[in-house]
Parts: sequence; structure tokens; C-alpha cells
Amino acid sequence: MNDHEWLAARFEEERSRLRAVAYRMLGSLSEADDAVQEAWLRLSRTGGDDVHNLGGWLTTVVGRVCLDQLRMRKARREDSLDVHVPEPVVSRPDTVDPEQEALLADSVGLALLVVLETLSPAERLAFVLHDMFAVPFDEVAPLVDRTPAAARQLASRARRRVQGATPAPDTDLARQREVVDAFLAASRGGDFEGLLAVLDPEVVLRADAGGAPDGLSKLVRGARAVVEQALTFSRFAPFARPALVNGAPGLVTAQGGQPLAVMGFTLAHGKIVEINILADLARLSRLDLSILDD
Repeated sequence: MNDHEWLAARFEEERSRLRAVAYRMLGSLSEADDAVQEAWLRLSRTGGDDVHNLGGWLTTVVGRVCLDQLRMRKARREDSLDVHVPEPVVSRPDTVDPEQEALLADSVGLALLVVLETLSPAERLAFVLHDMFAVPFDEVAPLVDRTPAAARQLASRARRRVQGATPAPDTDLARQREVVDAFLAASRGGDFEGLLAVLDPEVVLRADAGGAPDGLSKLVRGARAVVEQALTFSRFAPFARPALVNGAPGLVTAQGGQPLAVMGFTLAHGKIVEINILADLARLSRLDLSILDD
């Protein structure tokens, strides 16, 4: 094995962790893969001779690449829309493959990613690297041009926002699937009371249709308003099929082989507290939904 092959093998050992870091930073699998690839290119150019802690070096490189990407987003005002749903990780309803399990460790549901989207780039980096991947603040600080103490404050601010905005989700997948199935059955049947029965009174529905005509992207709060919204789109319910969305029961709607929406659900205390719908056709086209084919 020559030096390049040895370096490539070492990089592959770190790939799944790097992908997980980038996904939490960017909320997009395709962009996460691009960030990981950029880290490999930088490593292959340097040769790694002066790198004593390869995992730490690669993590900070990926963090810097993601931070630059988040800052460019902000400068272009890409995420100025009121409604934004990150790209989900979609799996078959009966299994999550090992690569996805690594990606989704620590219960990275859509609800958490939505909150991460509201943080500043520096806050997001400090929180993700320190709180989720145990990167010391001494290593985080140079990435955000802060002192370690200031980096700690960034993470602390982010932590408070995350804890205040994300409910502790239910963990019983079988029970969650029962509730999501009941939601789907009620949607198909136009059952107003059936839908109310599975929704938390303060439920939030977030639908992101990207650049579609006005009115398709929306944020809806409260059970009755969410039921009315669900009934509006009940004509698509017959085309919905079960899936795991970021490791939790969800739905994928497709018609004639064309994906129309991915729905992620967050449940707490047996009720649906959040529904996140990605209906942006451009971003849906980047998801690998072929794994759901029979």
C-alpha cells in the first residue's frame, strides 16, 4: 500500500463521522457530501504529513467548509423565506442501513434541524462541533474567530434556543407508526375528528415548496388549522406510503414515479407536535427515494 492509498483508507475510516458533522451543519445530504469531498481534496493536496490527529484535523476542515457555506447562504439570503425544511434522510419503513444509523445518531430529527437553521452560522458551528461531537472550545474558537470563552458563549446561546424549541420526542417507533398511520387514514377519509385526535393542540405544520407559487409554502399553528390544511391536500393521501424520515415514522407521497412530498412527524406524549413537509421538487429530486421501491 503506497502513501496515497494509506491516506485514502484512513480518510474512509472518518467519512461517516464527517458526513454526520456536515449534515447537522448544512441540513442537506448533497451539500454534506460536497463538504466531505472538499475535505478529502484538501487532505490529498497536503499529504497529511504534518497532521498528528487526522480525525480532529478533518473535523475542523469540514466545519470550516460548512461555515463558509452557511455564510454564503446568509449573504445570498437563500434562507430568508419564512418556511424552510431541511433535506430529510429517507429510509425504508422497516430498516435503517448502517450508514444512515451513523448519520442519524443522537436523534437528529427534522424538528432539531429546523431549529439549527435558525442559529447564526457561528452559533451553529459551535453547538454542533462541541455539543454533538465533543470538539474542545480551544479548537472551535479559531474557526469562528473568537476566544475559547466567546466560543463557549456561542454554544451556550445555541443550546438554550435548541432546548427551548425542540420537544423531547417519543422513542417507541411502533407506537409512533400507529399514530402516523391513524393520521394517514383520517386524511384519506376526510375525517376531521380523527385528525384532531392524533394532533397536539399546539401542533405546528411547516410546508416548504421552495420556489413554487405563493401559498404552497406555509407555517400553520394549532390543531384545527392543521386539520384544515391536511384536508385541503387529502386528494394526495392515496399516494402516500410509509417511510422512515430521519429515523422516525413518516410518509413519502409520489404519483406516477414523481415524488411530491416527504413528511416528517415529531411525536411527544403520543400526539403529533410537529409536521415538516418538504415539497420543493428541485430538492426532492436530489433525494434517493429508490430505496422505497418494492
